[in-house]
Amino acid sequence: MATETRQRTGFELDEAWQGGVVAGLAGATVMTAVMLVMGATPVIAGAIPGLYTLAPPANPVAGVIIHLSHGAILGVVFAGVVSAAGITDARTTVAVGIGYGIVAWVVLAALLMPLWLSAVGFQNAPPFPNVAVPSLLWHLVYGVVTGAVFTAVRP
Repeated sequence: MATETRQRTGFELDEAWQGGVVAGLAGATVMTAVMLVMGATPVIAGAIPGLYTLAPPANPVAGVIIHLSHGAILGVVFAGVVSAAGITDARTTVAVGIGYGIVAWVVLAALLMPLWLSAVGFQNAPPFPNVAVPSLLWHLVYGVVTGAVFTAVRP
């Protein structure tokens, strides 16, 4: 007879989407920190709030709130993808997170963001497509952290 022992972390979730919110927020928090360390304050304070016509002038608080919100929403989608695929292995979940970060970079940062910023009249909209290597790095960080945290908190 086999016995299974589970260690309680004191942090319990009932649904995968809740784990997605937590994982997405963690991923976006680390991503935002890396962006700021790498000097991407104009992106956080200008371009991101500019998507919603909240900049200019620079609005770093709105930028951080919006960025974290986007991360949480994308985390829920990530949880749905991983759960629907039946992925439970930690390494595979992180690997899917890496792929997810790349897809988010291509679709959202390289293609959608420059078009959206141009559509709302943001003066410093990046060129289309916005194929920027630092942005790829930031989205990879998001994917790795989101995948790892989702593995740790999934119900």
